[in-house]
Amino acid sequence: MHFTIQREALLKPLQLVAGVVERRQTLPVLSNVLLVVQGQQLSLTGTDLEVELVGRVQLEEPAEPGEITVPARKLMDICKSLPNDALIDIKVDEQKVVVKAGRSRFTLSTLPANDFPTVEEGPGSLTCSLVQSKLRRLIERTSFAMAQQDVRYYLNGMLLEVSAGIIRAVATDGHRLAMCSMQADIGQADRHQVIVPRKGILELARLLTEPDGNVSIVLGQHHIRATTGEFTFTSKLVDGKFPDYERVLPKGGDKLVVGDRQALREAFSRTAILSNEKYRGIRLQLAAGQLKIQANNPEQEEAEEEVAVDYNGGALEIGFNVSYLLDVLGVMTTEQVRLILSDSNSSALVQESDNDDSAYVVMPMRL
Repeated sequence: MHFTIQREALLKPLQLVAGVVERRQTLPVLSNVLLVVQGQQLSLTGTDLEVELVGRVQLEEPAEPGEITVPARKLMDICKSLPNDALIDIKVDEQKVVVKAGRSRFTLSTLPANDFPTVEEGPGSLTCSLVQSKLRRLIERTSFAMAQQDVRYYLNGMLLEVSAGIIRAVATDGHRLAMCSMQADIGQADRHQVIVPRKGILELARLLTEPDGNVSIVLGQHHIRATTGEFTFTSKLVDGKFPDYERVLPKGGDKLVVGDRQALREAFSRTAILSNEKYRGIRLQLAAGQLKIQANNPEQEEAEEEVAVDYNGGALEIGFNVSYLLDVLGVMTTEQVRLILSDSNSSALVQESDNDDSAYVVMPMRL
């Protein structure tokens, strides 16, 4: 195997592929990246056995075909450290890979390509094509609510649900829930649900760099595969039953609060400074036309904010984890947001004021 490539052309896919590779591996080959040259194309593959990412680059010069695996992190660090306009020459020489650029020369250890694991292809049961910016929006609007290292392993990921003309993403950690839906050209009538693991979702979002480009998605029984122009991403699915999110959505809340998103966000941020660092609780007191926000902590410090809101229901006092509210306001984009509440023991429903495609549920806290 022997090829030459511009530093920039190699670095972009290498950084994304190396992002999948775990530093601490039980199998040495998993900390390597698989390089394959066929014709005028170089492909780079990284995997941690759950998520696999393949990047493809067109080579400008004729190349000698072959395949080998080299340490991902070291190859990336070498590329990063070379000058921007460097032309890199990579060659396999007696079970070592020699990387040359200008007056620099590096010799890397290798492992045979046959040792490199591939994610098994299962039959794809559903295929659809989406605009990258739309899928990215789905992920960005919901991924913050995924659980981290929860024993209920099916919460450490995101539910993707596809039905006729609609794709929906739902994430929850048991204390809050985020949901976003969008129209999509899908001819599937019955609902199809998969749970994509947390790492898979975060890696997928990193790939969606061309807002107008398309991404083709295949949902199989055990895998999801997404293909863009230069990358193919595969992730195992989480085997488990996701909670019935429709039962979680609060129904029949009679107290509607409409407020300025930025004003609320700033008031919550300031109040949060003096909330209990562990529980992050704040108290909301609603009265006609006004929302009072209070926080205190074990050091007997207190913060209080008043925000004018559009509200003409009865008085209500309710506690929340301020971090959860800030996360929601942080992913919204409209000027006005609405909160729908019923009483101090029921979850709040938070939405953009003129837009129903996203919905956020936050459970109350006892203060």
